[in-house]
Amino acid sequence: MTATERPDPAANGAGKRAAGAAAGAATGAASGPVVGTVERNRRPARWFHAGVYVTVVVLLITGWWLLLGNEGSPSVVARVTGVSDADLHTVTGWVLAGLTVLAVVVGVRGWRTFWRETFRFEHGDGAWFRSWPAAILTGRFGRHEGRFDPGQRIANLVLVATLLALVVSGVGLAVVSGGPAFVWFAAVHRWSTYVVTPVVVGHVIIASGVLPGYRGVWRAMHLGGKLHERDAQRVWPGWTERATGHAHNPRHRR
Repeated sequence: MTATERPDPAANGAGKRAAGAAAGAATGAASGPVVGTVERNRRPARWFHAGVYVTVVVLLITGWWLLLGNEGSPSVVARVTGVSDADLHTVTGWVLAGLTVLAVVVGVRGWRTFWRETFRFEHGDGAWFRSWPAAILTGRFGRHEGRFDPGQRIANLVLVATLLALVVSGVGLAVVSGGPAFVWFAAVHRWSTYVVTPVVVGHVIIASGVLPGYRGVWRAMHLGGKLHERDAQRVWPGWTERATGHAHNPRHRR
């Protein structure tokens, strides 16, 4: 080998350093802190959700006010709107019924996805529930692959069933003036209210992001439906991987 054919140690070292830097960059891209956002819900879903929660909140406030025997004394909502609690409850109930019909007619594709993901069962669901009490504070939720976590799936079933019962029984109370049917509708309406109230309150607490484990999830239904990818990975790891193409790293669930 001639002198001109000998490898240049400096060039060889520079090449190794460049290769190492490239490898480090690739490793950092794969396992470094996740940045960016991911769209959780599209605009139609967000608007429908907003309509439902506004009507449900008004219905719960006025409904409980009337149920507790305060019909002669207007609630805060009645004072603000200038409408009696009974009339406001009835009108808002019809609005919720209209939203329900609209969702069934227009959102066929969305409902198919909703029911498919709600009735999803995985072997790790039990482990997820066992880790959940601590995870709401630590953010270390069990792994699952669905769009909804196991707790959301149960909440979905309870919310849909009780809200549907409230709508149907409410319509029955509005169109039936008395008799056994009225008594039956009143009982269904009252007991559905008992069941749905704690579920709605729990949903609001979790979705607001006040619990450390659910920090940032409120953005899924607000501000364009986009939340930080690290927050999505912490709560919905499998769905986030499919939506972004990024591998989930358990170390970044904090």
